[in-house]
Amino acid sequence: MIRFVDVVVRYPRADVAAVNGVSFDAPRGTITAIAGPNGSGKSTLVRALLGRVGLSGGAIYVDGADVGRMDRRDLARRVAVVSQREEPAFPLTVRDYIALGRHPHVHLWSSADPSGSAAIARAIEEAEVSGFITRTTDELSGGEWQRVRIARALAQEAETLVLDEPTTYLDIAHEMAAFELLDVLARRNKAVLVVSHQLNLVARFAQRVVLLHRGSVAAAGSPAAVMRGDVLESVYEWPLVVTRDPAVGAPALLPLRGRRKA
Repeated sequence: MIRFVDVVVRYPRADVAAVNGVSFDAPRGTITAIAGPNGSGKSTLVRALLGRVGLSGGAIYVDGADVGRMDRRDLARRVAVVSQREEPAFPLTVRDYIALGRHPHVHLWSSADPSGSAAIARAIEEAEVSGFITRTTDELSGGEWQRVRIARALAQEAETLVLDEPTTYLDIAHEMAAFELLDVLARRNKAVLVVSHQLNLVARFAQRVVLLHRGSVAAAGSPAAVMRGDVLESVYEWPLVVTRDPAVGAPALLPLRGRRKA
């Protein structure tokens, strides 16, 4: 489980905190989604979890251990991350890139990784990237690259998976496939934390939603509790209607045309 406790992050020379007193849990066996407008602090929380930005206050815990006191290898064994922006320094074959996910499991003075080959094979199958496994990373489309990055995280075999906008560049079928895979992983008792602008997909698949606004928690709970018209309209500052997904009955967001003058 990931636990954020009164987390505060303030960037240098910023007038206000990017994240201000955020607290919530992302338990095992559950998809927890972080949503909110651009600049609300979603990706900052992921960077804070990875230690890429320091905390001005509060703490982050993974399975009860303080992230701030963990060494990077230990954290990588516990948490696999698909960040929003990432490019390899030089092209690798897709299989070699996925194999990088095994690095936390390899001892410093040995390249032995007895379970590595099986883990990589499972990741390739689950992320559906076998069709371009021999290509290099600079030969991939945006959608293919995103799926390969998810495969690398799966190869890591961590009990916690964090994904920042995992459906970027994906078409409708692969968006659904990605969330279906996250659902399977949660059912295997992994903690899945996903940052997403795709509120309708979040409503279908997540059990818990944390809605951020200007660095603070505006609402948290089930999709039905969070995805209310009055709440979303005030946070996103745009006219909208919340209806019901006819397929599964989950809340569904419908943005309305703006009222701008010609």
